[in-house]
Amino acid sequence: MDEQLENPQGIIDYWRNSSEKDFLTMKNLLRSKDYSWSLFLGHLVLEKLLKAHYVKANQKHPIFIHDLLRLATKAKLTLTEEQKDWLDEITTFNINIRYDNYKQDFHQLCTKEFTHLWVEQIKILRQWLINEL
Repeated sequence: MDEQLENPQGIIDYWRNSSEKDFLTMKNLLRSKDYSWSLFLGHLVLEKLLKAHYVKANQKHPIFIHDLLRLATKAKLTLTEEQKDWLDEITTFNINIRYDNYKQDFHQLCTKEFTHLWVEQIKILRQWLINEL
């Protein structure tokens, strides 16, 4: 069984601060029109906030997964169906940029319009997660 954390708030702050740095990088990548990497960083922004929620809810270090919906469930968050759908879709941004057999198709999918739409949804989820912390 996992040991109790000595400083859970410090670990929560670590994940939140790391997420904030990634959020700034996501916006920079969006400005430079590096759309697929911007969405990848958007995934990390949410993943890190969800890991902060996991620590808050469970008082232990987060599990090593990248599936946002699964993390949210393990963090005991109550989600709308729309939030669940968004988290499922955003999780694919992590997979699609990491693996060469998906990368080319994902780059083509990441038009300006597609990316801006999903960045806005990431921002909405991000703000909700911050407010819930």
